[in-house]
Amino acid sequence: MSKPAFFSRSRLAEALWGFRREFIVVGIFSLVSNVLMVIPTLYMLQVYDRVMVSQSELTLISLTLIALVLLGIMGFAEWVRSWLLVRLSVRLDEYLGTRVFMSTFESVLRRSGLPVQSFGDLTGIRQFLTGPAIFAFYDAPWTFVYIGVLFILHPWLGVLGIVFALILAALARATHLHTYDALEAVQESAGASFGYVQGKARHCEVVESLGMHDNLRRRWLEKHRHHLGLNHFAQDRMHRMQELSKFFRYSQQSLILGFSALLVIEGKMTPGAMIAANFLMSRTLAPIDAMVGTWRHFVGARHAFRRLEGLLETFSPQERHGVEAPQPGKLELRSLVAGVPQRERPILDGLNLTLEPGEVVVVIGPSGSGKSTLARCLIGIWPEQGGQVLWGAQHLTEWERSVIGPQIGYLPQEVELFEGSIAENIARFGEVDPERVIQAARRAGIHDMVLRHPKGYDTQIGEAGQLLSAGQRQRIGLARAMYGEPHLIVLDEPNAHLDDAGEVSLVQAVREMKDLGAIVVLISHRTNVSVVADRILKLEGGRLVGDFRRRQAAELSPDPAVPMASR
Repeated sequence: MSKPAFFSRSRLAEALWGFRREFIVVGIFSLVSNVLMVIPTLYMLQVYDRVMVSQSELTLISLTLIALVLLGIMGFAEWVRSWLLVRLSVRLDEYLGTRVFMSTFESVLRRSGLPVQSFGDLTGIRQFLTGPAIFAFYDAPWTFVYIGVLFILHPWLGVLGIVFALILAALARATHLHTYDALEAVQESAGASFGYVQGKARHCEVVESLGMHDNLRRRWLEKHRHHLGLNHFAQDRMHRMQELSKFFRYSQQSLILGFSALLVIEGKMTPGAMIAANFLMSRTLAPIDAMVGTWRHFVGARHAFRRLEGLLETFSPQERHGVEAPQPGKLELRSLVAGVPQRERPILDGLNLTLEPGEVVVVIGPSGSGKSTLARCLIGIWPEQGGQVLWGAQHLTEWERSVIGPQIGYLPQEVELFEGSIAENIARFGEVDPERVIQAARRAGIHDMVLRHPKGYDTQIGEAGQLLSAGQRQRIGLARAMYGEPHLIVLDEPNAHLDDAGEVSLVQAVREMKDLGAIVVLISHRTNVSVVADRILKLEGGRLVGDFRRRQAAELSPDPAVPMASR
């Protein structure tokens, strides 16, 4: 079966197209269910027009048994299509879960979107596929079948069925026009309000200690009240259209019953046909009425689909090199430029630099000079950059992260640990190798500290390492950076929270990694670590203004107690 052009536009649409057989099977069972939906109508018609006239108990029993069997098949068909849709939604989640997971991390890395929104969108699509709205779309085509049956009962009944269906379709269209923009605004305002709270909750200690609750609450209330106002407006419009639809639905039931009674009085229909016509008319309009009632779910699913579609198209990880890790070699920066979209002047401007294996480089400079940005560029995670960062003659960003990641050690300024044990955090949540974990911990000088915990390396540290002090988190982060003896180690302010003993351990660890042939880059305002530096690089305004070798570095910082920035 060839793939339609409109399904080849996006990865998400293509993923849904991959489940076309399941959707077709659901359609087949919907066909069986809707065909058998006329059984109660036919049963009533036969009872009134045949059994009541013939007074035959055998005919009544036979009709009842046949109806029960067919209704059982109808119930089975409806159960199977529901089961199939649930199974389809689970398979879709399994198929897209990894892609959404990877794309979400890449989008957050590029500072776009909320980390949980994409998973909420995937859940919304999955729930739509198993909710009442999808059944309304499957049942909608059978409206024409029921109208055809009405024409068989009497032509005027078929005409009324068409008229009522058109009126309900017009109501559905009006519902879309009156609620689409409002519901879209509600979705955006809800995301803004939730994102505001989520962002501030990450820094609850600062909020609590500085008494910022009231100030932040007032700003949140502005966003929340705006959301509530938009939601009230959208709900008011939605309920207004639903009530109008309900009024019309109840009115049409009475009108069709009255019109059918008129035809019976004139001898153009039987009483059984009159009752059957009323039931058929209800079945004719039920899918359209269900679409009106579930329109909000449809709009929400469409928004989720578009957001998820954009995420997968924009941030899906590209296929990269990475069958084997790159061989240790020099790291070259060629005309490196780094910036952010809303800033005209680049953070780093035209850096050219070569770092050799076994070389320890300390980067200094005033705040805002681009030191932390340089650190992120060196490990290939800064999204907005130009020029080249070459490692082993290959651009760093072209390597698969799962392959090159173990070859890189990185300690950011704000150390991020994760819920789990100390050993799992040091081992980067891979397979824990006890010997390598202890080796990394010894290099970071935390082995004895870890053993003082009741459970040692199995101690759970809580979400974001909240059960540890800042210094402990930094030293565990340092151990994680050195786990597995990576070939490139970038440490951003590694001694910011360390005491004298911690700095001694840091210097010793750097020396050991240097002896193993690693490229070690340290960014620090405190120059105690400069005693192990082979080079000191000085940044100002995003440019490299100084490159001092070992002897020059020693002359530049004769007294480790005096910060380099003050000289």
